[in-house]
Amino acid sequence: MCVFCKIVNNEVPAYTIYEDDDFIAFLDISQATIGHTLIVPKKHYPNIYSLDDVIAGKLGKLSVLLANHLKEKLKTDHMNIITNAGELAGQTVNHFHLHLIPRYINDGMIFKFNRNELSEKEFKKLHNLLKK
Repeated sequence: MCVFCKIVNNEVPAYTIYEDDDFIAFLDISQATIGHTLIVPKKHYPNIYSLDDVIAGKLGKLSVLLANHLKEKLKTDHMNIITNAGELAGQTVNHFHLHLIPRYINDGMIFKFNRNELSEKEFKKLHNLLKK
């Protein structure tokens, strides 16, 4: 059983800030910044690809609710909201979770995206591949 399932089942303690029938939200034990919170479905889903439509919809609403709660309580208008899917993306617990990471001036957090320069032809090819 994964650590998040153990938290859901009250087998491992957590600093829970929100709980309902479908989700639990608690302070990440490794605070990237003050207030770093995880939203975790109570049902075990390995990653974002496995979420069903109902849970995904509820997650969207809950993430907005909790982001605003953290904004109000921590007095910051800045936040990263991320999830990692798979080892290459940095997922270390194979139970879907969404990170709410409040941001502060000089907090030391750096998210840097590498730039992949694509030609117009490459963009068109990629666009055609991905559009629904």
